[in-house]
Amino acid sequence: MAAMRAHGALRLGGSLGLSVAGAESNVAIGLARLGHRVRWAGRVGADELGALVLRTLRAEGIDTTYAVTDDTGRPTGLLLTEPRLGTLTRVSYYRAGSAGSAVSPADVLPALASGARVLHLTGITPALSPSAAEAVLTAATKARDAGITVCLDVNYRSRLWTADRARTVLRPMTAHTDLLIASEDELPLLLERPDADESEAVQSLLAAGVGEVVIKRGARGATSFTADGATDCAARQVDAVDLVGAGDAFVAGYLSGLLGGTDTPARLHRAVTTAAFAVATRGDWEGLPTQDELGLFDQPDGTTIR
Repeated sequence: MAAMRAHGALRLGGSLGLSVAGAESNVAIGLARLGHRVRWAGRVGADELGALVLRTLRAEGIDTTYAVTDDTGRPTGLLLTEPRLGTLTRVSYYRAGSAGSAVSPADVLPALASGARVLHLTGITPALSPSAAEAVLTAATKARDAGITVCLDVNYRSRLWTADRARTVLRPMTAHTDLLIASEDELPLLLERPDADESEAVQSLLAAGVGEVVIKRGARGATSFTADGATDCAARQVDAVDLVGAGDAFVAGYLSGLLGGTDTPARLHRAVTTAAFAVATRGDWEGLPTQDELGLFDQPDGTTIR
């Protein structure tokens, strides 16, 4: 979708910066910058904003062969962001009736048929419409049956649906998920007993067939849980500028490590590093690093690379 970013309160007017956004797009860009082959499947409107989305993805080296341009008049989705207090940002969505909300299984399955190692999905897409929810569940089912690793980032958006509705739709998806990524407050959305503590929640998900549960803890780092135990990783210390997109950057870093065959500690370290790049720069994806920039956080403060 397109993104309009305000420099102050929207009600006061002023200029807006135009870019693109979307959790899956952010992850795709993050992975492409780290040197991975990435394919994006979805729908955009037959309008200038849709052209901007596809142009941006292609410019970042992402394969858009399976992107569908909606010819029924549905517009490209839009979000507006406004800074309200420090790093607190308010987001308004305009996605009802959008091209993206009409995505269906027929739009995404061809991308799987052409071969993939990992399918990345979020809990945002199924919030858009029944057909979008069907597309996500069908893709996860087909991918897992084909031996493709299925990654689900819960990414709950309270402005798109209620917690009860999210729980109803997302819980069945755990049966088809290999790698589940969630923040601490999102875990209850996947459980029959929302009041279960973290340990019970993780064990319940692993028992249901999820191979790995990764919990994002923000400034406190992250933890990976498997049947073999837990692995913790501290966050990288950085002055936060913009927190939007940090979770997607984390996912991109983690999947990059997974695709590269690294062990869990190395995957977590790469994930918190890419997340640090995101919060240290403005925009959802603009500040994400390339492979040769991952080591910049290890340079002393004030370093100038000439």
